[in-house]
Amino acid sequence: MKELIVVATITAKEGNEVLVREALEQVVPASRAEAGCIRYDLHVDLGNHASFVMLEAWRDDAALAEHEATPHFQALVQAIGGKADIQILKLNQVL
Repeated sequence: MKELIVVATITAKEGNEVLVREALEQVVPASRAEAGCIRYDLHVDLGNHASFVMLEAWRDDAALAEHEATPHFQALVQAIGGKADIQILKLNQVL
């Protein structure tokens, strides 16, 4: 089975840029330590410092589900809820 790729685009609402960035930065180390995590990298848009992209690779759907149930991910959801717009793409490599 091919790994599951997740591209999460998080755009902080005005006045929440620092809070959102700090919350995103906090979730990275614990997420990278998860058994099913292959990649978990945070990026900032050079043209818009309120826009962040998390590039993730997971062993499979179950590993992503386990991640989403972790206390550190739930803390992120609570911290940025209502303070950012979030778009998530879940992808499998074709070739």
